[in-house]
Amino acid sequence: MYSEEIDMEETHIRLKTDLKDHELKRFIYKIRYDLKQYISRNQDFLISLEPTKSDSKDLPPIVERMYESSTYSDVGPMACVAGTISELSLNYLIENGSKYSIVENGGDIAFINDEKIICGIYSNNEVFGNRIGFEFKSRKKPLGVCTSSGKIGHSISFGQADSVTVISKSPSLADGLATRIANDVYGETSEDKVTNAIETAERFREFFEGILIISQDNVGTVGRLPKIVETPEFKVKL
Repeated sequence: MYSEEIDMEETHIRLKTDLKDHELKRFIYKIRYDLKQYISRNQDFLISLEPTKSDSKDLPPIVERMYESSTYSDVGPMACVAGTISELSLNYLIENGSKYSIVENGGDIAFINDEKIICGIYSNNEVFGNRIGFEFKSRKKPLGVCTSSGKIGHSISFGQADSVTVISKSPSLADGLATRIANDVYGETSEDKVTNAIETAERFREFFEGILIISQDNVGTVGRLPKIVETPEFKVKL
C-alpha cells in the first residue's frame, strides 16, 4: 500500500491506495481548475445555500455532479464539494485499476476495499469521545462516508450536532446529505435535536444506506449501518 497527502489550496487529501504511479495530484488539479473557472463565471454557484440550476449542457464533470447532489440533498452546490472531489478521485483510481483506495478529503471519505477497514468517527462527543468507528467488510463497489458537525471544522452548519455521519453509494451525495441533516439538529434538549434530525433523514432514505447522529448524550440511527467498533482515542485538528 502507498500513502500520500495532497494539499492544494482548500483541498486536503489523505490517500491510501494500492497504486504506485497514479498521478492523482494532476487529476485533482484539473478538476479544481474546472471548478474555479466555472465559479468565476457563476457566483451564485459559490454562494447559494439552496440548490441552483444551470441551463448549460456542457458542464465540467465536477460541476455537473455538484449540481445533481445538491439538488437531491436540498443544499447549495458547495456543500457537496469535498465529497465530490473524493468521489471523482476514487473513480479515477478505480479506472486505473485500483482495488483498494481510501480518499479522505477534510473528513469526507470515498473508498473501495478488498480487505476489511475501520473508519473512525470524529465527534469530540463527551460520552463517546473519538473512540468509535465503522467496520467495513471487503467490497467490490465504492462507498462514501461523510460527516458534518455544528461544532467541529469550518464548514457552514445551522445545527448543533456533535456529528452526523452519512453512508451512501455516492460520496458526493453523502456530503450534501450530512450537511442537510446536520442543519436540523436543533431543539431544547439533545433528544429533541436527534429526533428532529431523524425526521429530516427519513425524507432522504432512498439516497443513503445508513446515518449515525450524535448529539451530547443521545444517538440516533436511520437505515442500515455497518458494525460499530471501539477505536483508539484520537484528537481532531481544528
